[in-house]
Amino acid sequence: MAITAASGTPQYSGVWIPEIWSGNMLIKFYEACVMAAISNTEYEGEIKNQGDKVIISQVADITINTYDKNTDMKIQRPEAPNVELVIDKALYFNAICDDIDAHQTHLPLMERWSDDAGERMAITIDTAVLAAVYADAHASNKGAAAGAISGDINFGASGSPVVVTPSDLIEKIIDCKVALGEQNAPRKGRYGVIPEWMSGMVMKSELGDASISGDGTSMRRNGRIGVIANFELYESNLLTSATDGAYTAFHALFGQKHAISFASQMTKMRNVELTTTFARAIQGLNVHGYKVLKSQALIDLYCAKGS
Repeated sequence: MAITAASGTPQYSGVWIPEIWSGNMLIKFYEACVMAAISNTEYEGEIKNQGDKVIISQVADITINTYDKNTDMKIQRPEAPNVELVIDKALYFNAICDDIDAHQTHLPLMERWSDDAGERMAITIDTAVLAAVYADAHASNKGAAAGAISGDINFGASGSPVVVTPSDLIEKIIDCKVALGEQNAPRKGRYGVIPEWMSGMVMKSELGDASISGDGTSMRRNGRIGVIANFELYESNLLTSATDGAYTAFHALFGQKHAISFASQMTKMRNVELTTTFARAIQGLNVHGYKVLKSQALIDLYCAKGS
């Protein structure tokens, strides 16, 4: 017979003990986390605590000169200013498992909980960062008159989101390519983070063919978004959305990896034996920080689903 838990606390013995369940936990579906893929994560320094600072690696601009024979070449000593990134945010988790529950179940609860905490920590961080960085896109990379040179690209604005349909999906992706090109953003490391409904349009369209994606295998076969117009596309449910008239509009992000710098570290992870009860706790502390350093390489596509 299972030992009764105190009132108001979880009865794990009724949930995970073998006599109740077959031992298989339900598989959780975690939202895809993309920050590490779309940002510059190269930094110098050690992250130990909230308030620490790290130095973000920057690439110097190389000067190109005209060569004249029989003359000495000019020497350039490339220098790039150091950029400090403050690690100003912290998140934690603290969950306990009673010793009796741990003994009565054959499932590795602490390990499962630790894995789950790591996934949810990533989701929490991604949600916060994606909700903040789109506002820092360059003025020529957002709004109804975007384009540093052309000035006639519509990326949507409050009250008038861009309505994306299957027929003009590729047009909007190409618009993002043009806008980054007009800002001289590097072609290598470009990405797009799009909502699930837009991902569905891609998968159902002719863009799902490998000859267009450039992946070598069909996106329908491998079940993921690939490379389109030199953008590595990622689908995410974590993009910021808002009700705008009759639409639900999303702030989809397109850009190049050096637009956003991001640093994150699990600085503490411990398994603690409690003294007030027979139980152990898993505790974890994450500190992180982010900053938009190259707004010219970041696009805010304010879009809604059309038909």
